[in-house]
Amino acid sequence: MIYRQDTIAAIATAPGNGGIGIIRMSGPDAGRILSGIFVPAGQAENPPESHRMVYGRIADGEETVDECMAVFMRAPRSYTREDVAEIQIHGGSFVVNRVLELCLKQGARLAEAGEFTRRAFLNGRVDLSRAEAVMELINARGEQAHKAAVRQLSGGASSFIHVFSDKLADLQAGLAACIDYPEEISDEEGAGALKEGLENLVSRLESAIDEHASRLIHQGLQIALIGRPNVGKSSLLNALLGEERAIVTNIPGTTRDTVQGEMTVRGVRVTLTDTAGIHETDDPVEKIGVERSEKARKEADASLLILDGSEPMTDTDRELISRFSGKGAVVINKTDLPQVLREEDIRGILPDAECITVCANDPESLKPLVRYLEQFAEVSDQLALTQPRHLDAARRALAHMKDALKTLDSFTPDVAATDLQAAQAALGEITGENADEKLLDRVFSRFCVGK
Repeated sequence: MIYRQDTIAAIATAPGNGGIGIIRMSGPDAGRILSGIFVPAGQAENPPESHRMVYGRIADGEETVDECMAVFMRAPRSYTREDVAEIQIHGGSFVVNRVLELCLKQGARLAEAGEFTRRAFLNGRVDLSRAEAVMELINARGEQAHKAAVRQLSGGASSFIHVFSDKLADLQAGLAACIDYPEEISDEEGAGALKEGLENLVSRLESAIDEHASRLIHQGLQIALIGRPNVGKSSLLNALLGEERAIVTNIPGTTRDTVQGEMTVRGVRVTLTDTAGIHETDDPVEKIGVERSEKARKEADASLLILDGSEPMTDTDRELISRFSGKGAVVINKTDLPQVLREEDIRGILPDAECITVCANDPESLKPLVRYLEQFAEVSDQLALTQPRHLDAARRALAHMKDALKTLDSFTPDVAATDLQAAQAALGEITGENADEKLLDRVFSRFCVGK
């Protein structure tokens, strides 16, 4: 999409009926269009004085469409740094669409997805990472995702990249001096001085790239509940969620497919997956369920192997414990009943097993299990890069910088200079300094139309 200096309009509130609906316009004709459909009460200016909310009505000729509040914001003191008008009307879908149609009849164009924020970026109000943070904030589904978006909106990623790029530019300047003045600076001397600085930058960028934290923020934590049939996996799932998400009966094999539910731990969205009981079976449907259980276990960040503490350990239990690997804990369930299975029985098979005892019917007994899950949901407040696109660009920059280190070892500064230029270009994609139309289209296509 090529930026055009026309006036755009869109509905800025969510679809459907609501108390208030907002129509937003941006562009050189925003004031004229507003004054063509807005009739202020009393003797107020039309369009209203900049940044002053005015009461009035929306009119189509002599017909009153709705009463409203309207505000006009003159450039550059607006979200897009253009003239912006906003109209607040009653939020019925018919009324909102009718007012939007009036704006379009007056000469506005229907905005494309993310076009308001794209104009804010193109007009220098925000860089690309801050523009993305707007949509991250809207889409945040947990406290940590919200905090990450606020940090990014406040310039967390931008500040890090600008400082980092300046230091990288200093190294590039030193490398250029080695290339331009070989009679004064030998390859060995120049490479030695630059290598230490580049190694420090590589280490710093590696620390800023945290794949695990990024996935927690944007995808949440995945926990699989596994075990043989009728050990209480579904009851435990319902207890952790605080709702009847899975069907619970005394009949083994009730759960034949994975059942998911969400909870929040330390501000991180946690998806719990209740799986079909793992056991030998000739039933083709149950076989599919068991296969999906194995798939859920492999894809999860951690697993909870559920055992029935009121029954002796079965051969299936022993096999599951012996095969239990990766992150997770063995959970002894049904502690409200006389206990037959003990932690020492489990550690006799898996000596380093993390064992937790619970009763799905007792919320207090679930607290140690929730505290155990909290360790997988820890996200540092100091993260500089959490957005997936930023991480991709940072990984490419890191690869180029490591290539530069290799070429410095072979005393070929001209090749190293090319690698550092490529690294700088990759970092520039994060803030938008090196963004082309294709990249911008990809970024802003994820936005809603009114933003």
